[in-house]
Amino acid sequence: MDLDFNLYMQDLVQNARKELTDSGYTEMRTPEDVEAHLNKEGTALVMVNSVCGCAGGIARPAAIHSLNFDKRPDQLLTVFAGQDKEATEQMRDKAPDYLPSSPSFAFFKDGKIVDMIERHEIEGHEIMSVMTGIQAWFEEHGKEA
Repeated sequence: MDLDFNLYMQDLVQNARKELTDSGYTEMRTPEDVEAHLNKEGTALVMVNSVCGCAGGIARPAAIHSLNFDKRPDQLLTVFAGQDKEATEQMRDKAPDYLPSSPSFAFFKDGKIVDMIERHEIEGHEIMSVMTGIQAWFEEHGKEA
């Protein structure tokens, strides 16, 4: 059997993107997208997506299931590390006190970073613990859904 690695990766990436966009997240694929979304007033949750196991097994499920909450941010956004490299770098530039980390979550208010959940707080943790962190941001900064 001959497996085309590039086709396999394209399919994997496409499915990882679709999981989030089907749940209401907007992709930021260019630096201009990042600027347009993160310079808006209000709140934004950004999931830094990736193809690693903890992204598929913990982070994306937490990103999706955390939306079952009474409050939400104004924007649900995502960048894809390793795929949309310039957009991911632009988003990371807006969080200068944090090391690059994927998967991860960043919460912004009025264009400023409020907090992050980094890979070390995702990998090896339960989905519920990640969801609890995200929903704590929603509770403090979100609006009624």
